Formats: sequence, structure tokens, C-alpha cells
Amino acid sequence: MKVRYEEVILKEDESFQIGVFQDNLSKSSWHYHNSYEISFITEGTGKRIVADSMVEFHPGDLIFIGGHLPHVWIADKELHHPSGRTLEMVSLHFTADVIPEPILELPEFRFVAQAVELAQRGMQIVGDTLNAVSEIMLQLPYQESFERMMNFYSMMNIIGRSDSNILLASDDYLKTRFQPASKRIAIIHDYLMNHFQDEIDLKKLADLVNMAEGSLCRYFKSKMKMTLFEYLNQIKVESACKLLMNRDLGIIDVSLDSGFNNLSHFNKQFKKVKGMTPSAYRKQFRELV
Repeated sequence: MKVRYEEVILKEDESFQIGVFQDNLSKSSWHYHNSYEISFITEGTGKRIVADSMVEFHPGDLIFIGGHLPHVWIADKELHHPSGRTLEMVSLHFTADVIPEPILELPEFRFVAQAVELAQRGMQIVGDTLNAVSEIMLQLPYQESFERMMNFYSMMNIIGRSDSNILLASDDYLKTRFQPASKRIAIIHDYLMNHFQDEIDLKKLADLVNMAEGSLCRYFKSKMKMTLFEYLNQIKVESACKLLMNRDLGIIDVSLDSGFNNLSHFNKQFKKVKGMTPSAYRKQFRELV
């Protein structure tokens, strides 16, 4: 299961992308994008994965996810809704252009800034905050541009003020997540994400960033504080974590599908990254898979 990158491109006269996402199981995939996302589930049940958080989702769930945070909703296959859909959600996407740093530094925007910071871990919005935020969000598609912007800031302020939000990604995950240190690092990251199941062609990767192979490896380590192949193994292990949710896949199948050619090496690298074996990880989440 590759982590797919999706770039959200906004219209020239709009700062938001608001729409209804409908899934028939074949469309749902493990992905991340350049935008922030607030999603309100209107139909369907299943399992929601945000980074290393795996929990059940239900209609009425409201989730706020920061940019570049991988996630997926996996709808229950056995449930059949009258509409024929297995998942429906109203989603709001926006980029950092809507919430630039100078605005976030203003004292009046301190709670908006807090909401943006917490979104880096992803959060489920619950309780009274859920009611207030969902009411505003479901009205945004029908509002004029200026009114929509003001209500958006109001919604973000409500989220930032709340002390009931449930954070999703763990602290450990946040410490190791990808943060683009430069355009070159972003190119390397995207290449590894799209080719981790194959044997990495170091020369081709070096050519993509106009560097010699040795210089590439030294540059990557200086920026990311780990070797390129240590980073590659982290990507493979994260892919394996998602595949381990499928009980029909054996451990060796997960190993091969994640780009490891040797089961022993897979077990060693998985334990190094996650602190437990693949079998122990699967057992930990047996109630969710």
C-alpha cells in the first residue's frame, strides 16, 4: 500500500475547497496532501487511520488533519446502505495561505494558532465543540466569500479554545514524521514514497536532484539526521503497519509488499522502528482489524 501524495489546487477566486466525498471502497487509499483538511462524516462506518492512530469511525465524526499527515478511511465492506455508498463525508480543504504566520502572531488569533498547531497531530473534535464547528462548517458552501472567510476564522477560534479535542498521532510519530527541509529533500521523499517497493536506483535519484550519489547521501543525512536508507526503512515499516491490518495477509506477504526481500531483515527493521515485532504489532490492534 503506497502512500499517495495529492496536491490540492484551489481556484483563483477561492481560498477553500469544499465538497462531498463519496466512496465505493475502490477509491479509498492511504494518502497525504499539501492542505489542511476538516472532514465531517455523514454516512458510513469503518476504521480511520491517521498517522499511527487507528480507531473506528461513525457518522457525526469530525476530524481536523494538518498538511502532510497520512490518513485513510476504510469503510466496512459488509454494510450496505440504501444509497449504495459505504462512506460519505463533507470535506473542507485549505492551505497555509489562509492562515499566514503574521496573522497567527496577532494576540487575537492565539486560539487559531493553537488549532493550527494541534492539527499537525490530527484531532477528533467532540462534545460541544463538535456541535458548534459542524454547524458552521455545513453552512460554509452556501456563503459568500467574505462571510465564509470570517466564519472560517470563527470556526478555527472555537477549535483552538476547546480542551476536549482528542489528538490522534502520537508524540513519537510526530518526532519522526516527514518535514520538507528543502525542495531537494521533498523530491527525494516523494521518489522514495513512490518506489519503496522496488530496488532504489540511487543514480537515478541523484540525477533528479542534480547531485553525485555520494553528495546526495551526505546531504540527506545532514538535513534529516539519518541516512537515506534508514529513512527508506521507516517508509517501508509505515507501509507494513497498514498492511498488517489485513488479516488475510501473512507476515511474509506484508514483508514482500512493503519492499523487504528478507523476512529476517523485515522483522529486525520493524522492531527497530516500532519497538516490537510485526506479529506483536498486529496483535496489539487485533480488535481494529
